[in-house]
Amino acid sequence: MKSKILVVDDETDLELLIRQKFRRQIRELQYEFVFAFNGVDALVKLQQHPDIDVVLSDINMPEMDGLTLLEKLGEVSPLTKTVIVSAYSDMANIRTAMNRGAFDFICKPVNFEDLDVTMQKTIRHVAQLRDTLKAIKENNILRMYVDESVLNFMDRREFESSLMVNETVQATAVFIDICGFTAITERESADTVVKLINLYFDVMVKEIIAQGGFVDKFMGDAIMAVFRGDYHLDRAIEAALAVRNHIESMEATLPDEPIYTPKVAIGINTGEVISGNIGSATLRRLDYTVIGDVVNTAQRLQSYAQEGQIIISDAAYQLVKNSFRCEPLGEVLLKNKANPVAVYAVIE
Repeated sequence: MKSKILVVDDETDLELLIRQKFRRQIRELQYEFVFAFNGVDALVKLQQHPDIDVVLSDINMPEMDGLTLLEKLGEVSPLTKTVIVSAYSDMANIRTAMNRGAFDFICKPVNFEDLDVTMQKTIRHVAQLRDTLKAIKENNILRMYVDESVLNFMDRREFESSLMVNETVQATAVFIDICGFTAITERESADTVVKLINLYFDVMVKEIIAQGGFVDKFMGDAIMAVFRGDYHLDRAIEAALAVRNHIESMEATLPDEPIYTPKVAIGINTGEVISGNIGSATLRRLDYTVIGDVVNTAQRLQSYAQEGQIIISDAAYQLVKNSFRCEPLGEVLLKNKANPVAVYAVIE
């Protein structure tokens, strides 16, 4: 497969020299070269050729030098690897280049045989990175454990450049708890419990996905879901109503027990949340999730909800009062909240 290489150097005769020295590889479609005369031009070329695998860059160039370009490359093309090719081969420049993300360093005058070996090594490294990323995205087993939103996040530049990135967004958080399920876990076998809860979760997840939401996490016998985008609050409430109706139409026959008809308690809140990776980079264990007071309040509302209730905050009610029939429940004191808050039950 042909590899695309960007050569960044202000020496006008370098392009001709490169084409001469690698004419066989170019003819055999092993290499394709793109040329830029400084760092600014290189960034333009990278936009025009997002499939560039390797950058060969000089240090001393007008407008933007190679060391500055190295910093920019980490932001705009994190999977592309850079080899510095420069006559400025003192240890200070070498260390600066390596600390800024250079994959290797070659001194001028260039030994083209050594350059070819270095390019092949760098190309193999980039190919391994891309193959690994592709395998992760396409792994169907992984998709059973990782929410689709996480896999979509991996397509974004932040995945390669900064795992700890976050953003502030408008969203709706929904917490759904299966009422009375804890008592079942104390009486029934683990196999019965797991099969039953997976049955209920499957119903809930289908309704959440149908309204464009995603499951943030499973928490024992509860689900946390998040809705973003246009009409995220309306879609969240529609999903909650569908979950309640569907779950309450189900019945389960348990060994030596009366028929169990599940019910859910649901809390919903909407507003500004922080979305991003939460966890420990050291432990290499991160969750792509949302956090903030809006999320905490939604969980408190779910804890307050009784069997079959969908509880929303006053802020949510003001946004949907003309679309859904709601019943005021007055002010309640939620856990870890200093002041009482007005809450509403969604009827239909």
